[in-house]
Amino acid sequence: MKPNNNLTVALYERLSHDDEQQGESFSISNQKLLLETYAREHGMNNYKHFFDDGISGTRFDRPGFMAMMNGIKDGEIGTVIVKDMSRLGRDYLMVGQIQEMLRQKNVRLIAINDNHDSIHGDDDLLPFKNIMNEWYAKDTSKKIRSTFQAKGKAGKHVASSPVYGYIKNPENKEEWIVDREAAEVVKRIYRRTVEGAGPYQIARELEADKIDIPAVHLQKLGFGLHQKVKFDEPYHWWGSTVTHLLDKREYLGHTVNFKTRKHFKDKKSHYVDESEWLIFENTHEPIIDEETWNIVHRIRGNCKRYPNGWGEVNPLTGIVVCADCGRPMHQHRTSNGKRECNYVCANYSKSPVGTVCPTGHRVKGEAVLELVKQTLRDIRAYVDLDEEGFLKEMEKGVEDEHRDEIILAQRKIDGNNKRLGEIESLFCRMYEDNILGKLPDSRYEALSKQYDAEQERLRHEICEIEKTLAGFHTETKDGKKFLNIIKKYDNFDELTPYMLNELVEKIAVHERDRKGSRDTTQKIDIYFSFIGCYVPPQEEPDPEEQARLAEELTKREEWKDKCHERYMKYRKSGKYKAYEKSYEGRRRALMAEKKANNPNPYGISIAEYREQIGEPKVAK
Repeated sequence: MKPNNNLTVALYERLSHDDEQQGESFSISNQKLLLETYAREHGMNNYKHFFDDGISGTRFDRPGFMAMMNGIKDGEIGTVIVKDMSRLGRDYLMVGQIQEMLRQKNVRLIAINDNHDSIHGDDDLLPFKNIMNEWYAKDTSKKIRSTFQAKGKAGKHVASSPVYGYIKNPENKEEWIVDREAAEVVKRIYRRTVEGAGPYQIARELEADKIDIPAVHLQKLGFGLHQKVKFDEPYHWWGSTVTHLLDKREYLGHTVNFKTRKHFKDKKSHYVDESEWLIFENTHEPIIDEETWNIVHRIRGNCKRYPNGWGEVNPLTGIVVCADCGRPMHQHRTSNGKRECNYVCANYSKSPVGTVCPTGHRVKGEAVLELVKQTLRDIRAYVDLDEEGFLKEMEKGVEDEHRDEIILAQRKIDGNNKRLGEIESLFCRMYEDNILGKLPDSRYEALSKQYDAEQERLRHEICEIEKTLAGFHTETKDGKKFLNIIKKYDNFDELTPYMLNELVEKIAVHERDRKGSRDTTQKIDIYFSFIGCYVPPQEEPDPEEQARLAEELTKREEWKDKCHERYMKYRKSGKYKAYEKSYEGRRRALMAEKKANNPNPYGISIAEYREQIGEPKVAK
């Protein structure tokens, strides 16, 4: 290689945080002094410094390094001088590619402490030095990671800065305390979500009120990763930012560690599965209570809550589901100008219509809401009248629902215990036979292993069954939880989204008995929180009321029969056929009139279009 002394000599310096933690003595200033001295001593006075301070050698998007590489590609740099090869990078494959590119560009590479100068040809040991440099970065990363893991497993915060809503305690940097200003914003976001607002709507409200985005707020406090960034839109909240805050378990007062993982080369964070998180509860003051958190995530777990055509979000959206396919029902407004809200199964409208779910299960939202209100009133009245009776009914309901499962589970436990006793007896006999010489040692060991495995399996089955039975017992206790919730409310005339999501789990709508009929029955199951589908006991009507209802039903059926009889007579008569013929004639005349007034409803003809653009006609 013949050096080009007329081009610029690049002096490249780099220092990473890892080097500082490992006690690296060569700071940026010391590296500059070393490289300048070497360049002057060898007559290279046309030099220029390129440096990266605090950036890892496993990254190759370093500003100083990229500026130097651009100069090499533009033909402005003829020589590169570094302290050693590790300053170029700690990825031996990338460093090898850089060396090959410098050779092709006829750029001289000098690594002072590695005694390498490319003008003298290839150095056989240099690839091994590059591998050792990468190994050093990997080993350093492993040591730092083990330090963080030990800290995180001890329940301490491993994040460099607190989440939005908290700040570090000035007296104890390991402790988080509530940032009152940001905490109010977090509470507002959760409150608006419970009220039915979506992330985008909340973001626009915060922007309108000129609330600083989290990055700007943390910047003002001296935290975060954007200390030197200038924000052009400090109040522009994104819906994704609101969503991110709604998923923070830290607001419950918990420490959540190891949600992300970094590789020592790219330094990029990658989210890991939630099962790998470490959660330490009640480590700092909560901002959001657990009840609100559960309601928010129940709402977010339902279908998206978009406003309807009048800009309103119906509180039932996401709670009403199809009883047949289980999918949430979508909100539809009427086309007659009335502000009525109907719900239709989401699967029914999928193309082709009716293939996924056979019917639409259409129901009026107002009717469902009134049914929920009345049912809650009846439950509250029943609770006020006989609270003990309500709880006993809940326990009886759980027992009735799982009666067969409980009986089978108990039988299984009794059978397993009996078999365990038999195995113990067999062990005693086997031991005696082995001592007396009736059973060889090899056979004794084989049978022992077989029975040990069976014992372990039986004990495991008993443990799992007992867990299931304990779950049934927990369900009986859930009735008290629902009782505590419904006692908070005395009036159900207006149901807020918060009340609905707190009291109701889902509402399953069945198809109507007779579609298209003025009088029909439609079954609706209301599943309440903690107690499931429950219908409060109704008072039996007195004999006079029963007789009145029976008479009304008889009259209604007689009226239906008469209507049907008149319709069938009309169908058989000539009047119906005459009406059909007249209707078809009017329809055809209307279509002919429209065609005459607008012969080409889809626009101008092809011939007219060709004339306009001057397209030559194709010869036949």
